[in-house]
Amino acid sequence: MKLTVTEKAANWFKEEIGFSQGAGIRFKTKIYGSSPFDNGFGIAIDSVQPEKPLVTYQAPNGVLFFIEQEDEWFFDDYDLEVSLDERLHEPIYNYIKDGQSIQ
Repeated sequence: MKLTVTEKAANWFKEEIGFSQGAGIRFKTKIYGSSPFDNGFGIAIDSVQPEKPLVTYQAPNGVLFFIEQEDEWFFDDYDLEVSLDERLHEPIYNYIKDGQSIQ
């Protein structure tokens, strides 16, 4: 599992999501969401300090992004690439399995 965040997306999170000193952006699962591989669960974000991070990404702008160990069951088979939809001005979550994007 690998986590990457583009520079534009990292800047969006820094500008749009407030977080306190030592906190980062956690990607986690949410029920009643959807994803390309599970219609019952989707992705949510939270601004918190990491406790037991499974994977982290430190953006050049200083923002720490992470996935906690308790969410491994959802992300386990996938890499997560986060970019920015500049038209909608919101994040795009791209799940990658075996080098292929899952739409």
